[in-house]
Amino acid sequence: MHSYDLTQHEYDVVIVGTGGAGLRAAIAAAEGGLRVAAISKVDPRRSHTMAAQGGINAALGTRGEDNWRWHMYDTVRGSDWLGDQDAIARLCERAPEAIMELADWGVPFTRDEAGNIYQRPYGGQTTEYGKAAAFRAAAAEDRTGQAIMQVMLERAFNRPITFFSEFFALDLLMADDGACHGVLTMDIASGELHAVRAPLTILATGGYGQAYASTTAANLCTGDGNAMVLRAGLALQDMEFVQFHPTGLYGSGILITEGARGEGGYLRNRSGERFLTEYAPQTMELASRDVIARAIVQEIRAGRGGGPMRDHVWLDLTHLPADVFSSKLPYITTLCHTLMQLDPRTQQIPVVPTVHYTMGGIPANVDSQVLRATAAGEQVVPGLMAIGEAACNSCHGANRLGCNSLLDLVVFGKEAGEWAKTNLPGKAAPALPIRALDASIARLDALRHARGSLPARTLRTHLQQIMTEHAPIFRSGPELRAGIAKLDALHSEALGIAEHDHPWNLELIAAMEATNLLAQAQATLVAAEKREESRGAHYREDFPARDDAAWLKHSLVSVNDDGESTYATRDVQLLGGGDAPAFPPEARVY
Repeated sequence: MHSYDLTQHEYDVVIVGTGGAGLRAAIAAAEGGLRVAAISKVDPRRSHTMAAQGGINAALGTRGEDNWRWHMYDTVRGSDWLGDQDAIARLCERAPEAIMELADWGVPFTRDEAGNIYQRPYGGQTTEYGKAAAFRAAAAEDRTGQAIMQVMLERAFNRPITFFSEFFALDLLMADDGACHGVLTMDIASGELHAVRAPLTILATGGYGQAYASTTAANLCTGDGNAMVLRAGLALQDMEFVQFHPTGLYGSGILITEGARGEGGYLRNRSGERFLTEYAPQTMELASRDVIARAIVQEIRAGRGGGPMRDHVWLDLTHLPADVFSSKLPYITTLCHTLMQLDPRTQQIPVVPTVHYTMGGIPANVDSQVLRATAAGEQVVPGLMAIGEAACNSCHGANRLGCNSLLDLVVFGKEAGEWAKTNLPGKAAPALPIRALDASIARLDALRHARGSLPARTLRTHLQQIMTEHAPIFRSGPELRAGIAKLDALHSEALGIAEHDHPWNLELIAAMEATNLLAQAQATLVAAEKREESRGAHYREDFPARDDAAWLKHSLVSVNDDGESTYATRDVQLLGGGDAPAFPPEARVY
């Protein structure tokens, strides 16, 4: 069968990923009396959720009337109508309860003078279905993700959850009948293999922002769960939709929170003009992220960028009151001092769009159950769920609104854990699927003993360069096809990857992460080349209009071990369900 010593574990639920989504699911499942295993390649305190800055949306109405249905409309509009409205309705309706629960747990949300949770305006958020800016983003200064994670970690560590930290998830253990029986993992330090079997596996493995050279995503964001799904023969959904945050700190890719604009910051070009008057005159700096990112690139293309190379614009906070920097934006203030040696109270901040979030991922329904979706139809994959940025239940569609990502984590993370609590009691851990185990170990062996000439980090760098060049904010068919050809060639080169023995298996981990990224990059370019329209974060210069007649549909791309792809589509859910409203497509104007 195999030559490795294999340690087996049995749990009720195994969760891969211990960021915000994974932790929230683990807490809910453990509080429901289930035996929970939480696996992560890093300590939970290094989760990328810790980096989230600006806030978390909910129609609390602390600074004026608000309604979850208005939040739903903004999210549907922000998604450019590619979002599934049943998932969006659930996200927005349950948002106030989720935020108040976090507050009750001890998340130190910034408060106003009356003690209410302070809420700032954010891009694309309105009242009365687009009439005026909404104050909807609750925040803990500009360290919201860190504040939420610290409180959830304390709660999780006091629950009967077994943490497998610094364990790398290799593959899903898929049975011959298509059900998931758990996951095969490797202890990074020792190289020992552990098969964790459970009637339910929840993937909360985050996005794949490291497919690009300039990104706010941490080095660990390699979309490992997405790649495991591809190797299991399943498709990924809507991979062409990659969000570029408008304000990455120039030269570093580090995020300058949208909260800086929510507090009143301006964007200026080389001449000092607030150029968004030409692109989003109604909402200006509070337009949706994709709109602002494209506007910045257009200003740079027109020669109106700042600096000697005219390759960025300026974020101007100098007119804001002094107390805003100390009470609302202390992290950003320190960041600018440390990295750029500038004082944002008196100097403008150089910014440029940078990859920030991946809307595409593992197709899932409104209950977070993973779907085996093909041109012939779709069915639930037994024993498998996906949540957070790894998932694509399409509550974000073609473009995520700022502050909806943390909300996505806690709402659908909780729901996945509670689904497990309701449906799993009495179910035994399933058998170990030997065929899947052997295939995973054979792949691991091939990488472990690879003695080619291509270092894993070089492979990652090359695919990042291809993605940055061929799938930027503005795209075209010829450039995308050229990128696909380059990735195909890179796939062939990757067969000659070099893996040399290294303490703690670091070279092996680098090789697995690089090959995981390569498969997702291929899926992204194939989906982008197929979608001959512009929608949300995907803008085709050769097809600049949104085409609802032909393209109001989700894309599905599978990539096999030989790098060959298969493409299909599935319908968008245009009904909210229950008593939720439904919003038919309309012009998207800011």
